[in-house]
Amino acid sequence: MSLLSDLGARRIINARGTVTRLSGGMMQPEVIAAMTEASRLCFDMAELQAAASAEIARVTGAEAGYIASGASACLMLGAAATMTGLDAAAMARLPQDGRRREIIIVRSQRNAYDHALRAAGANLVEVGLPDRHAGAGVRDAQGWQIESAITERTAAIFHVAAEGAEPSLPEVVAIARRHGLPVLVDAAAQLPPQANLRRFIEEGADLVAFSGGKVLGGPQASGFLCGKRDLIMAAALQHLDLDQYIDTWTPPATLIDRRRLVGMPVTGIGRPCKAGKEEIAGLLAALQLFVREGDGVRHARWLATLAAVREANTNWRAGMCIQHAADSSRVPHISIDTGSPEAARELTRRLLSHSPAIHVDDSERHHGRIILSPLALDVEDAAIVGRALDAAKPGL
Repeated sequence: MSLLSDLGARRIINARGTVTRLSGGMMQPEVIAAMTEASRLCFDMAELQAAASAEIARVTGAEAGYIASGASACLMLGAAATMTGLDAAAMARLPQDGRRREIIIVRSQRNAYDHALRAAGANLVEVGLPDRHAGAGVRDAQGWQIESAITERTAAIFHVAAEGAEPSLPEVVAIARRHGLPVLVDAAAQLPPQANLRRFIEEGADLVAFSGGKVLGGPQASGFLCGKRDLIMAAALQHLDLDQYIDTWTPPATLIDRRRLVGMPVTGIGRPCKAGKEEIAGLLAALQLFVREGDGVRHARWLATLAAVREANTNWRAGMCIQHAADSSRVPHISIDTGSPEAARELTRRLLSHSPAIHVDDSERHHGRIILSPLALDVEDAAIVGRALDAAKPGL
């Protein structure tokens, strides 16, 4: 910390969770060690990505995998892959390529992160009316609406994995299969449960994007794509540094099959999504650790962190509740009922004025509640949060 503190960068205590704007979470020693080891070595990046692909495939059940600078980067690469396939000329034209650039998305699943698809050059075609979300009715998009939007310009169907998403992924996959289209899934924040590493592939998705820096516990600037080998190959070709002579270009066949190409693609649209050797090593270490630890042990570790907040606090205990799922399928959290929206807002302000500043989830402050997450806390910081809550109580 001496370098950053000397430069005036102030640390915070992050009880909000692994959000990017708060720099994500804290990595386990095994992840840090893997990154440190990689930082002292050099690799052929295509060979390193091929090794990563094999490990991701083993864990997810997919045909192949690939690592980029985050789930959003993976969505961009995935969209590009569906629009170009292995056509090197089409890759060079992105994002202006005029062929097959439409990606169908259910209107209720639109969110700020689908900008990644548009950045690749995709035109999003919205279907369905989100009446159940707007409070105007009970329905959402239906399968026939997705099917009716398919044209010769359609490159893929996009599905945001979320509880209660409609139509379901298996329904979307069935439609896509009838028309020979790939399905790209945003599963950035769909861990836990651990079973979701395989679930979306098992349900038929062709490409799935996961974040590396959230619950997985990898570097914040990492994510991985898993899915069909040809699509992963197309993503890799648009991401790797290919500035070399073709007669000496010998990529690993497990990642890139040169026989399938008419020529060597130029630098692709995914180049800004670069993942370094350190991020690749760190994400792989985190992925192995995540699987080895398992949902139950991980859930118990999070509960112990939240218990440390509660034990260090007395003034808010009456309104403090540790909420968790009995089957370890959700991240547990503390909900504090402050009594009013005004009190929740003031408590948030007082915690931010603490030294170091404590950031919480205030998305439910209109209900008078604030939320504390264990994902970016260690037990020591959890105790600081508990004491800071006590100190912030008077007058609220």
